[in-house]
Amino acid sequence: MNWKDLSVLITGGTGSFGKKFIEVMLRDYHPRRLVVFSRDELKQHEMLTGGFDDRCMRYFLGDIRDKDRMRRALSRVDIVVHAAALKQVPACEYNPIEAIKTNVDGAQNIIEASLDAGVAKVMALSTDKAVNPINLYGATKLCMEKLIVQSNAYTQRGGTIFSCTRYGNVVGSRGSVVPVFLEQRKNGKITVTDEWMTRFWLTLEQGVRFVIRCIELMEGGEVFVPKLPSMKVIDLAKVIAPSCEVDLIGIRPGEKVHETLISADEARRVVEFKEMYVIEPAYSWWRAGDYLKDGKPLPDGFAYTSDRNDQWLSILELQRMIGI
Repeated sequence: MNWKDLSVLITGGTGSFGKKFIEVMLRDYHPRRLVVFSRDELKQHEMLTGGFDDRCMRYFLGDIRDKDRMRRALSRVDIVVHAAALKQVPACEYNPIEAIKTNVDGAQNIIEASLDAGVAKVMALSTDKAVNPINLYGATKLCMEKLIVQSNAYTQRGGTIFSCTRYGNVVGSRGSVVPVFLEQRKNGKITVTDEWMTRFWLTLEQGVRFVIRCIELMEGGEVFVPKLPSMKVIDLAKVIAPSCEVDLIGIRPGEKVHETLISADEARRVVEFKEMYVIEPAYSWWRAGDYLKDGKPLPDGFAYTSDRNDQWLSILELQRMIGI
């Protein structure tokens, strides 16, 4: 792909992922046009005055719940990166209809507007919480994945194609546990829900690079999963605040002890590579790309979970990731 010839739009462009994506795009890829689509005019203003003012950039105010606004924003756009979402688990539990309107109905609007506008590729960001979900946030992201993947059935050969990336916790992103621990350590006490809890971890930069690579590879219908290291949350707390007391407060509603990136049922359709897994769709329209020929199938019974991972973060590696 020659990014210099492409017009790229990112929903949720003022969020943690969005800002890092735009930073990397401007620094390394130089697209012809780069569109920030979000509903927060203050954050857009802060980005514009904070250095994100390249001549290729455009700022569109709008909500993915508004299909007409999405259609207008996608005029002459080649690539869509869908990063907008309501993602705070407790907030989604308390406001379920709002979560569905944004995470599910919003995804449908992006699909229909992209098809109408003739967008070439749509890459949507998902989460490990979409696998065997127990909270509403995870359930809405599972629905989003299903909508995105199956939307390839609506496109003609050479038309819009849709795929997903699915990964774990992003270190330092807005709403992640790292900023919470950094704030709590000022008071001398860190709260952890369960001493055995594990999570997959990656940095914003790693997440952005992975998404860009998958856009370049996608044939339409894949769910791309990176290979990520795990770490216990309590070990993370001890690294961030080694001198603080740790208070175990118990699992919160909608929270898992361990997360899953690939379920055993999905593993039958997975192709493994050195740095990632690709979940192939189980539909008649699927046409596997040439890049998949270099992968290998997974063994029976395989599941990719944060507690049974063969990669674990060391204390030094984690300190490098969070910059302490």
